[in-house]
Amino acid sequence: MATPFPPSTIKAWQINPSAPLPKPKPGQHLVQAIATALNPVDYKPAEIPVVGRLIVPKPATPGIDFAGRIIVPATGSPLKRGQLVFGMAGTNPLAGGALAEFTLAETENAVALPDGVDAVDAATIGVAALTAYQSIVPRVNKGDHVFINGGSGGTGVFGIQIAKAVGCHVTTTCSTANIELCKSLGADEVVDYRKQAVVEALKGSGRTFDHVVDNVGADLNLYWRCHEYTNPQAVYVMVGGTPSFGFAVGMFKMMLWPGFLGGGKRKFAGFFPKPKYEDLEQIGMWMKEAKVRAIIDQKFSFEQAPKAFEKLKTGRAKGKIVVDVASETYRKAWSE
Repeated sequence: MATPFPPSTIKAWQINPSAPLPKPKPGQHLVQAIATALNPVDYKPAEIPVVGRLIVPKPATPGIDFAGRIIVPATGSPLKRGQLVFGMAGTNPLAGGALAEFTLAETENAVALPDGVDAVDAATIGVAALTAYQSIVPRVNKGDHVFINGGSGGTGVFGIQIAKAVGCHVTTTCSTANIELCKSLGADEVVDYRKQAVVEALKGSGRTFDHVVDNVGADLNLYWRCHEYTNPQAVYVMVGGTPSFGFAVGMFKMMLWPGFLGGGKRKFAGFFPKPKYEDLEQIGMWMKEAKVRAIIDQKFSFEQAPKAFEKLKTGRAKGKIVVDVASETYRKAWSE
């Protein structure tokens, strides 16, 4: 007897395991996942003592980034059953549900996969590439000098490429082992933070930076002294950070302590990406045109998802960590 497709129950990694087949609302696609790429937001909020229990729903399936094939398209969507798509899954920004064989995606959060782009590569775009795009593109002009702190991580590898795609000069930081990677992505200058004091290196570069993106958030001194290496109109965008009391206090000071009272002397902006169809579409097109490429540190099977999170938590991945959610199931279902 033939197995019904899609099935009534599916495999998923959950904080509390129980996974019926998701039921889409009219404005949602039901998607068969091929792969998902992990992000710090997939685990950090859930691990915050006490607060994590309140902000992450239970049961919760992690995973936001995805690439897959549409099973049931959203009402009124131009996308069709069987079409390959990528984007951001779910309605909760802290538990998207992409780490499951089938997941949901809002109409605005799923974009057609461009011809010639590998689905696994596209699965890395979601949070990291959208963060890089939105923290850079709306805030710069062609020819601007951009400083990206943390060029070899999941967001940084996209940030370098996207900044170059819009015509900026890029200076970034990384460890000694990742210098060549950052240069291969287009970075014009690379500061090895293991060998140089970053602020002193930026001051000594002879450049005045027009925009700063901090993907790390480990050294708040980069903000307190950014007036020494940026122009007065520059904005310091904080993307990375740690869920700690000390970091929260630092963020509070950077946002609210005015410069004339001894606070920062440049505009500070926190950041969280907002799903936007046009931005995802543009990144996908750049990937098709080979202006942006996926950097995958390691790919894990669905059963190895806990190991994938272990690798992510080391903070030492070069680019993205990908989980092959259901490529075997996907191929079998669509070849019959």
